[in-house]
This record gives sequence, C-alpha cells and structure tokens, in this order.
Amino acid sequence: MNIASLNLRQAIMYKMQGSDPNAVEETISDAISSGQEKTLPGLGVLFEVLWQNSDASSRQSMITTIAEHLPEQAEKPI
Repeated sequence: MNIASLNLRQAIMYKMQGSDPNAVEETISDAISSGQEKTLPGLGVLFEVLWQNSDASSRQSMITTIAEHLPEQAEKPI
C-alpha cells in the first residue's frame, strides 16, 4: 500500500464496518482510556459519523456539552 494514497477515513470506516453497538463502545472506551495520540483520528471519524447523523437538537446538545466541559484555561502545549 502506498502511504501517500492512504485515506484515513476510509481505513477507519473499513475497520469499523459491521460493528455492533458493543464493539463501537469498546473501541471508543479503549481509545479514550489509552490516552494515546494515535487514537484521535479514529475518534474524530466516529464523531463525524455521529455529527452527520444527528438532528439540529442533538447537535446543539453536543456543542453545549463540549463547551461546558472545556477548561477555562489549559496548560500551553510544549
């Protein structure tokens, strides 16, 4: 496989295809609990699926929840 032609979204969707709700929950929980930076793109793709399949009310709820839980001030990244 040519790394230059790799489509990360497609790769993640391919890996997750056919997953049941338990498998999706396990994937998300494992990614978050690992704290590894390399899991962030996968979580982003899953969030994109959620966002694209949510109505305006659900989107507003997600926006509010995220905004309410972001720190007022965070440490500057190194």
